[in-house]
Amino acid sequence: MDLAVEGITCAACMSTIEHGLKALPGVTAARLNLTTHRLAVDWTPAAVDAGQVVRRLEELGYRAHPFDPGRRSAEEEAETRELMRCMGAAGFATMNIMLLSVSVWAGNATDIDGPTRDLFHWVSALIAVPAVFYSGRPFFRSALRALRAYRTNMDVPISIGITLTLGLSIFETMRHAPEAYFDSVVMLLFFLLTGRFLDQNMRRRTRSVAENVAALRAETASRILPDGAVREVPLSKIDPGALVLVRPGERVAVDGVVEDGGSEIDQSLVTGETTHVPVAKGARVYAGTLNVSGALRVRVTAATEGTLLDEVNRLLEAAAQAKSRYMRLADRAARAYAPVVHTAALLTFLGWTVVKGLPVADALVVAVSVLIITCPCALALAIPAVQVVVSGLLFKRGVLLHSGDAIERLAAVDTVVFDKTGTLTLPAPALLDGAAIPTPVLKAAGRLARASRHPLGLALAEATHAAAPPEDAREIPGQGVEAMLDGEMARLGSPAFCGVDPAAVEAMVERRPNASFVAFRHGTAEPVLLAFEQGLRADAVEVVGRLKAAGYRIEILSGDREEAVAEAAAALGVADWRAGLKPADKIARLDALKAEGHRVLMVGDGLNDAPALAAAHVSLSPVTAVHLSQAAADAVFLGDRLAPVAASLKIARAARAAMVENLWISVIYNLIAVPVAVVGLVTPLIAALAMSGSSIIVTLNALRLRLKRA
Repeated sequence: MDLAVEGITCAACMSTIEHGLKALPGVTAARLNLTTHRLAVDWTPAAVDAGQVVRRLEELGYRAHPFDPGRRSAEEEAETRELMRCMGAAGFATMNIMLLSVSVWAGNATDIDGPTRDLFHWVSALIAVPAVFYSGRPFFRSALRALRAYRTNMDVPISIGITLTLGLSIFETMRHAPEAYFDSVVMLLFFLLTGRFLDQNMRRRTRSVAENVAALRAETASRILPDGAVREVPLSKIDPGALVLVRPGERVAVDGVVEDGGSEIDQSLVTGETTHVPVAKGARVYAGTLNVSGALRVRVTAATEGTLLDEVNRLLEAAAQAKSRYMRLADRAARAYAPVVHTAALLTFLGWTVVKGLPVADALVVAVSVLIITCPCALALAIPAVQVVVSGLLFKRGVLLHSGDAIERLAAVDTVVFDKTGTLTLPAPALLDGAAIPTPVLKAAGRLARASRHPLGLALAEATHAAAPPEDAREIPGQGVEAMLDGEMARLGSPAFCGVDPAAVEAMVERRPNASFVAFRHGTAEPVLLAFEQGLRADAVEVVGRLKAAGYRIEILSGDREEAVAEAAAALGVADWRAGLKPADKIARLDALKAEGHRVLMVGDGLNDAPALAAAHVSLSPVTAVHLSQAAADAVFLGDRLAPVAASLKIARAARAAMVENLWISVIYNLIAVPVAVVGLVTPLIAALAMSGSSIIVTLNALRLRLKRA
């Protein structure tokens, strides 16, 4: 049974749910996907039923319903919108309260009178109270669910700290005290919500990978019956050995072998190459690939399961689960913090009342001071504050983060693995020797190219800035485009279609061995061969050189031909390269590097790179990559240059250093402040000030990154 589980906020929930269900007699397995919130439960029907499983989840503090991808997506969009609204409210409150606080601080240092200060505090309270109750709902709900299930999580001490600080500020305002801490509490909420939003966004991006793979799968296929009739049937009715028809423009629904017909296939899922591949009788085709031009009769080898598309999906899910385990370890450490905070406050209260005989009210003040001073504000801000600053720095350099923890993983990288086509090279083929071709010929060819969907046609149209195509332009599948220009027939397409002498084609191939060609012929004029090639990005050599000089190990893993990869590797000075790889081969190489102890950054763009991007320690994808690869990558970089890759690594290392510094600041703060608070030397006011001070210090340390140059 697959269930969608509501109320999951952190990786610690995985352990709570899985262990809680496995303790139920009859449940044999429970597996929760933290990214999709999908829970798969196996049980023995004689010992337990679905109702007991759902009730057990409710006892643990979670609600569940049958898994529906559409409903789950809608719920997550609603959660994201709520986080954005909360962030906006907290940010608005922070800005306005800070204006009032600065006035009070300045007045306290000079001669502000009590009524004026009280007025400023009450105005701050009027802004802060609704802002806290509105913006703090995600933390309060999570904490309440945990407490109702007799457990704690990171949101419990955060909620207590926020509530106590707000209550203390109101109390102090009522006492006409010179200090209140409305500014601290709303600022704290704003940063906490920013970190929660980044985490939510990361999970949405990761889940969209599986959704995009599913979108490539056809639900039906055109089965050819023994009498020659064609019938559309569900894929579940197609067995290996059946014969199916794949029409031009359709996605291939099955894995199989071409029995009859000829066409061109977009097999970027398999090879990563955007150039369409000619197929004829005996050629293999794969589910999810696109039949571009001609009709094909395909003998099925795999339909509902065991297809290459299934393999890609399996690799993606396995990679996502590996990252979930990493996050679970990090959250387990954070979860241990909550009981320590509560225990310290309780022991302080008991120590002062039972041992020292202090009145309950006074002991409570000391305990509150301990709870406030140990509130994990600085700890909670230590990482999100750096993430916010670094996200902005990376954005300025053309890098958009998908994953909140990508910065930490980028900082640990020691090996960079590049795909070739579309990554080291430009995503689209470029026209070669265009200056040697007469301008009228190029313009005429470009007009015909406007009528073509072929990648080389698109590249030619772009290179020539051609005008609109002729009205009578006609694309002939597998051959090219033809139309009347100035009263004469013009053709753009394969050399044979344009009547090019095969000897001329061979001579051009010898001169440009890695190029692709189209021909153009107008009337009785001699045909012209146009060569296209995907050249290296302008700064590829410089960036690879900089990475090598910085100590990174560089490899190229490509699905392209060996000759093409060897040429690119030689130009870049990369000794480790592999060609002709399929998705599983790239995963195997990444696993081998991981086994050797390397932390790999995978940079790729093709559909076949998506599993490797998800499996790598961290991954980057150019913005020109297919949507699936963009979704699988931890970050996307803009533009035609590779410089953002090098900048990401350099900024990430500086960010990791700032994160470590912030964590040490938090630890040292607690080592000094907690003992002082426990012995009663700190009032709640000083505790709140110390808490705010530690938060400000870690925030300033994060902002210091802006002064560094990548």
